[in-house]
Amino acid sequence: MTQSSHITQLLKNLPNLPGVYQMLGKSGEILYVGKAKSLKNRVSSYFVKTIDHPKTRALVARICDIEVVITRGESEALLLEQNLIKQHRPPYNVILRDDKSYLYVFISKDKFPYVGIGRGKGNHGEGRFFGPYPSSGSAKEALLLLQKLFMLRNCNNHVFATAKRPCLEYQIKRCSAPCVGLIDKVAYDEAVAEAMAFLEGKSSQLQELLSQKMHESAENLQFEKAVFYRDRLAMLTDITAQQAVYLVGDDSSADVFAIDEQHGLTVVHVLTVRGGKVLGGKNYFVDDVEIFGVLQERLGRFLLSFYLDVSDDLPNEIIINQDINEKDTIGLLLSEQFGKKTTIKINVQKHRREWQQLAMMNAKNALNAKLSDFYELNERFVALQRVLSLVSDKAMAIDRIECFDISHTMGEMAVGSCVVFDGGGTRRRDYRQYAIHDITGGDDYGAMRQVLTRRYAKHDVPDLLLIDGGKGQLNVAKEVLGELGKLDDTLLVSVAKGEGRKAGLEVLHFINHEPIDLPADHKALHLIMHIRDEAHRFAITAHRKKRDKARGSSVLEVIPNLGAKRRRDLLAHFGGIQQLLGASEQEIAQVKGIGKVLARTIYGALHG
Repeated sequence: MTQSSHITQLLKNLPNLPGVYQMLGKSGEILYVGKAKSLKNRVSSYFVKTIDHPKTRALVARICDIEVVITRGESEALLLEQNLIKQHRPPYNVILRDDKSYLYVFISKDKFPYVGIGRGKGNHGEGRFFGPYPSSGSAKEALLLLQKLFMLRNCNNHVFATAKRPCLEYQIKRCSAPCVGLIDKVAYDEAVAEAMAFLEGKSSQLQELLSQKMHESAENLQFEKAVFYRDRLAMLTDITAQQAVYLVGDDSSADVFAIDEQHGLTVVHVLTVRGGKVLGGKNYFVDDVEIFGVLQERLGRFLLSFYLDVSDDLPNEIIINQDINEKDTIGLLLSEQFGKKTTIKINVQKHRREWQQLAMMNAKNALNAKLSDFYELNERFVALQRVLSLVSDKAMAIDRIECFDISHTMGEMAVGSCVVFDGGGTRRRDYRQYAIHDITGGDDYGAMRQVLTRRYAKHDVPDLLLIDGGKGQLNVAKEVLGELGKLDDTLLVSVAKGEGRKAGLEVLHFINHEPIDLPADHKALHLIMHIRDEAHRFAITAHRKKRDKARGSSVLEVIPNLGAKRRRDLLAHFGGIQQLLGASEQEIAQVKGIGKVLARTIYGALHG
C-alpha cells in the first residue's frame, strides 16, 4: 500500500470523537501532537488541497502514519496533549520561537548581599528573586537603579573577598564598598531592606523613610549625610513619577496576554506586572502549524507553552484579551504545576483594563512592524521555491532550511556551524556549533564530513540543505547523506562564491542538475546569501572564542612556576585573559599566591 493510500484509509476510519492525534514520520518519529473535538474533522483538514501555509505543507509532506487516542472530552485531550508534547518534544509543536526563560533581579543571602541579574530562579544560590523581567534591558535598568539608589555591591564573592581597595563602582557612587569596610553591616542591611522595598513596589513608604532620615541627619548637623538622603529621595521621586501611569495602590501580580493576527501572522504580547508595577512587555510571534484553530484556541495553546517552557513564575492573575474554552482547565493545570492558585480573567476593570489595552496596543504595533519584514521574507521564499522547482518537484514544499559553514585559522581550531531558517525567519535556538577533532589541518572536506555525519546521524534532514562551498563540498554532503540513507529526503544545494569572491556572483550547484547562476538582484539569491552569511558569521564567532581561549591559556601555561591553580586564580581575579592583559604588574602581584617576583615574570610573558 502506498503512503497516500495508507493515509487515505486512515482518514476514513478516524472517529468523530474528541482526542489527541500524533503524526509520525518515516522512521516512526513523532512529528506533531494535536488535540481536537472531532478527530476526523481536524486531522482530515490537514490533507485538503487548499492548504497553502508552508509550515503545514512541510509537515504534511513528511507524514507517513497517524496515531490517535480517544478521550472523554476536550479537557482530558488538552492535558494529554501537553503531557505528550513535554515527553516527546515534537519538532512541529514549537510554538515559541524565543523560549528563553525570563530574567530576575537577585539579592543574595551573604553577610553583605550582592545584587545581580540572571535567567531562571533555579540557576542561582540562596536569596530573594524579584521579577520576572521580560527583557534584558528592563532587568539591567532595574539593576542600575538599585546601584544608584542603594549602592549595593554587584561583584562576585571571590572579588569581594580579595579586594584591597574600593573599585570603580565606588568612585562613581554605585557601591558603598563594604569589601574594604567603608560601610558597616547595620547600614548596609538597611540599604538592602530599602532595595527590597523598592523592588516590591513600596515606593511611597520608601520615600517617607528617606525623607525622615534626611531631616534627622540635618537636625543632628550631619549635613553630608542629609545631602546623601536628599539626592536619593530626589532620584526616587523622579523614578516614581515616570512610572506613575503604571502604578496601582496594591501588590497586584499579573501577566497580561494580548493576541492579534493579520494575514497569517500571529503575535502575542505579554505584559508583566509585579507589585502593582509594569516591569515591561515582550512580543512572541506564534510559530505553530495549527492554523485551523481560531485565535482563542491558539491563545490557550500559547498560555500552556509559555508557562511550561518559558516562565517559572505564576502570577495571581492571568489577564487575556480573547476568551478561551479551556480557561478553567488551563488554570487548574497551571496551579497544579506551580503549586499556587491563579485566576484567568478577560473582563477586567480600572487599572487592569488599562494593562489589557496597553498589551493590545503593543501587540498591534508589533504586528504592523513585523508584517513589512514578513512580506519581504515571504517573497524571497516564494522566489527560491520557483527557482528550485526547476531542479526538484519537492521545491514548492520547502520551509525549513539548514546551512553549514566551516571556520578555521590556517587549518587550526576548526569549528563548524549550522544555522536554521524557515518561513518565519531565523530559528536561533536551533543553531548548533560543532568542534572538529582528529582531522588534518586545513582539510575542509574532512571537517564538513564530520559535521554533517554528527548532525544527521541523530536528526532529520531539512527540506533544503545548503552547503557553503563548491562541487567538492557538495560531493562530500552527497556521500554522507547517502551513507545515512537520507539523500532522497532533502534537496541538496551548494553555494559557491563567484569570480573574485564578490557578493552577488554566487553559483548554485546541484547533484543532478546544471548549475544555476542567478542575477544579483534576484530575491532568491538574496535569501541564499542572507542564510549563507549568517552561517559564516555564526562559525566565525565560535572560532574566535575558541582561538582566543586557546591563545590565552597557552601563554599562561608556558610561564615557569605558574601552575593550574594559580592560572585559575589569576583568571578568576581579573575576570578573563583580556582583563589580565590590561592589568599592571603591581595589580597582578596583589593576587593571592603570586607575589612581586612571579608578577614580573607574568607581566613580561604577556607583554614581552
